[in-house]
Amino acid sequence: MFQLQLADEIVDQIQARDGRYDPRAYLFVLAALEYCQEHRPVRGHVTGDELAWGCRDFAREQFGLTARSVFGHWGIHSTRDIGHVVYTLIEIGLLIGQPEDRIEDFEEVYQFPEALEQHYPWSGVEGAGCDR
Repeated sequence: MFQLQLADEIVDQIQARDGRYDPRAYLFVLAALEYCQEHRPVRGHVTGDELAWGCRDFAREQFGLTARSVFGHWGIHSTRDIGHVVYTLIEIGLLIGQPEDRIEDFEEVYQFPEALEQHYPWSGVEGAGCDR
C-alpha cells in the first residue's frame, strides 16, 4: 500500500480550499500520478483522462474489489471528483497544470461501478490504463 503523509499545514490548506474529500484522497492522487509516470516510457505531462485511468488501475492494485468502497469513504464517487482533487492540489502548488488542462478533462471518463468492480485484468479484459 502506498505510504505517504502530508504535512499538517498542507492538510490545512487543502481543507480550507475544499473540505469535501478525506486527506487520503489527495495522497492517493499524488501516488497515482507517480504510478502513471512509472508506467510510461518517458516521464511527462499526464492528461486528466490518463490520470483518471491511472487512479483506477492503482486503486485496483492497492485495494482490489474494495476500491470503490475506499473511494466512497474518501468522498470520491466519480472521475470528476478526481479532477476536483487534482485542481485543489494545483491551487495549493503541489501540482502544476498545463494551459490546455481543464476540469472537464475528468468528466465521466468512466463509471465507477463498471471500472472498479468489473473487467478486472484476470477476466481477460484489457483496460485503458495510464500506459496506453
